[in-house]
Amino acid sequence: MQIEKLLKQPNALPAAPKVVRKLIATFDQEEVDMSQVAALIQDDPVLTAKLLKMANSAFFGLTRSVSNAKEAINVLGLIKVRALVIAASFGEGFHCVGSVNMNQFWRYSLNSANLARYIALPIRIDESTAFTSGLIHNIGELVMHVGMPEAMIDLERSVPMLDLKRANAEKGLFGYSYADVGAALAREWHFPKRMITAIEHQCAPFENETYEPIAGVVHIASWRARAEEGHMRSEMLINTYPDPVGLALGIDPDIVVGEENPALTRTEDASEPA
Repeated sequence: MQIEKLLKQPNALPAAPKVVRKLIATFDQEEVDMSQVAALIQDDPVLTAKLLKMANSAFFGLTRSVSNAKEAINVLGLIKVRALVIAASFGEGFHCVGSVNMNQFWRYSLNSANLARYIALPIRIDESTAFTSGLIHNIGELVMHVGMPEAMIDLERSVPMLDLKRANAEKGLFGYSYADVGAALAREWHFPKRMITAIEHQCAPFENETYEPIAGVVHIASWRARAEEGHMRSEMLINTYPDPVGLALGIDPDIVVGEENPALTRTEDASEPA
């Protein structure tokens, strides 16, 4: 199926809720009123409940539970809360997606987000954009499963969704990958241009005259999160590490190649936002 036809499939591109549209607009604001953001989130009881479920899950390991959006912002910070609400809205739009293990999908996505922020901080790349891009970078997979479920189930049998070869397999089969589809959804929801570019070019961040450092950060973060889901050990981590991207960004490979990484959470409870 051509990408244009895929994007026109019923329910393939869910509409952004009003709350989420307003939250996305805050990415371009120099100063964000935390109380206003909390009140905005609280106006949507469904998204608030999903946010609190994720915030209080074992994944974040809070020492005390949070009971409202303001507390969540105070404890987790705006960067995480804003991204989690956006993810929760995606969870609402993609409640049940064929053969996809949604708990694994969101655990992987949250690990990618944590890793993206962890990688971005020492090289002075915007941590907010990195975290959110990392969290939603793979959302195109859900769109593809909704729009062409039979083709995706067939692909899953040979190349599982979190396999390192997944993007190339999709390109070879369809002519596009989850990155292209995810960027289309990000455009539909009016995400900032740098975030759309990061999602679109995450698989080959520095090719075709494109230089978006956040795409490189997401590339390495998603590689490490996929390796975690595949239970890769030291030798395989070293052998599969994307050296060209790491060198271009000036990343110390030791911070991501080791089997133990502080940005990775191994708990089975990812509290999928569904």
